[in-house]
Amino acid sequence: MPEETGYDPSLGNKFIFVTGGVMSGLGKGITAASTGRLLANAGFDVTAVKIDPYLNVDAGTMNPFQHGEVYVLKDGGEVDLDLGNYERFLDIDMSSDHNVTTGKVYQRVIEAERAGDYLGKTVQIIPHVTDDIKRRIREAAAGSDVCLVEVGGTVGDIEGMQYLEALRQFAHEEAPEDILFAHVTLVPYSKNGEQKTKPTQHSVKELRSIGLQPDVLVGRCEDPLEDKTKEKIALFCDVPTRAVFSNPDVEDIYHVPLMVEEEGLDEYVMEHLGLQGAALPPAERDNEWRNLVTRDTEGEVTVALVGKYGLEDAYLSIHEALKHAGLEKRVDVERRWIHSEDLVDGPDGALDAVDGVVVPGGFGARGTEGKIEAVRYARENGVPFLGLCLGFQMAVVEYARTVLGLDGAHSAELDPDTPHPVIDLLPEQTETEDMGGTMRLGAHVTEIQAGTLAEEVYGAGTCKERHRHRYEVNLEYIDDLEAAGMVFSGRSGNRMEILELPDHPYFLGTQFHPEFRSRPTRASPPFVGFLEGILEGGVGGVADAEEPAAAGGEP
Repeated sequence: MPEETGYDPSLGNKFIFVTGGVMSGLGKGITAASTGRLLANAGFDVTAVKIDPYLNVDAGTMNPFQHGEVYVLKDGGEVDLDLGNYERFLDIDMSSDHNVTTGKVYQRVIEAERAGDYLGKTVQIIPHVTDDIKRRIREAAAGSDVCLVEVGGTVGDIEGMQYLEALRQFAHEEAPEDILFAHVTLVPYSKNGEQKTKPTQHSVKELRSIGLQPDVLVGRCEDPLEDKTKEKIALFCDVPTRAVFSNPDVEDIYHVPLMVEEEGLDEYVMEHLGLQGAALPPAERDNEWRNLVTRDTEGEVTVALVGKYGLEDAYLSIHEALKHAGLEKRVDVERRWIHSEDLVDGPDGALDAVDGVVVPGGFGARGTEGKIEAVRYARENGVPFLGLCLGFQMAVVEYARTVLGLDGAHSAELDPDTPHPVIDLLPEQTETEDMGGTMRLGAHVTEIQAGTLAEEVYGAGTCKERHRHRYEVNLEYIDDLEAAGMVFSGRSGNRMEILELPDHPYFLGTQFHPEFRSRPTRASPPFVGFLEGILEGGVGGVADAEEPAAAGGEP
């Protein structure tokens, strides 16, 4: 917390509890993260907690097609993708403690009961489960000025009731000026174009029935809320009219903080929590975010994302990392989804109109032959390529098959009977039985070889990136692969972490996931290098951004 703000740490933590109503997927996490971004700009140390009411201990065993990507934290926590949004918006590194799940809570309570910690008491939702929830929130908030707490799902979900009860108790235990409840709801249009408030009214009624009165209401609508809509919501939901805010649709999620600021939500929050006197004066607040997301671009590139999950959220961090790199290079990045199963028999023109190819991670054999074809196309045609985790591994498989001539070469994960397991199980995984939380996870240091593309990309001799995998390059094939021209330019002990091909405009693969550390204000180096490879004119690439007309933009 900067000293010049005059904030008194003895005041303790401030908590903003964010709930949602009517339907899931409204964007309450983005609304909360945007508010947090503005509070951080005002000089406060902001952190966040995401509550996920599911019984899974973590998100590690969930199907990305159903739930979106599994986001990996620096300590190896496998969590909901919303924590990625908090890290990106707040530019912080979070830990597993910032993700509360019902599985974690129940596991801890049952373990305590088995150990006799409750001294013969009957173990119940109240107080034992709710006490554990409150403990987790307080511990995650320690050391911060403001803690945003987002409750997943919607008010009324049976899975979330214990969390709302815990928040009711929390508010009873803390000083009123330290707590703010924000409720995000849908304000739909009727057929005649009228903004309808009834869904919001019912949602707030449900919230109040369990003892929670929102201090702030945020209406998600296609357009800004009309004055009469705000007044009606305020009247029926028992909040001041000035506590009803719009969060209309915007072209880019990184413009949401600007919209929130325009609405005055951040100022109202600071007023409610007694933080206005501790905030930096408006003229001294950090404007880097606004300047970055509003500046003009100078061209456009098209990037193929060759994946197997037909859901954009399954690759959310990659989408965002490409956008961040575009912000740094001042180009618009059109991300074109191409299903890898459609490439099994070869690209057949599907990749002809793209400037670069990204092959992301994934699990299971389905679609991997198409990924291999995408790698081959990029390698043979001089198209800038970035392979991530499984994409890195499939680049090794393609090279072994096509260049070394090892017929049937594959990953032992995908083809246990392959005669050439160029990708094989990590040695420490051979005795592993449980599936959850047992991969190589979290941040690890990679040593980078001097004079390589990887060193140029990172501008350093080491990098520290996040991992999530069970299989890696088989050491028995390293000498043959390198003799044929592949360079493993990043290593962690005897683990291959980065590969590249020297005689190519840009061909880089990483066993780790650099997308998880990318931020709008701090783009991931491999993604920035990838765009530079495109802009510097690889075969199939575009002209340099200094010639915007040729890059698809206006002079």
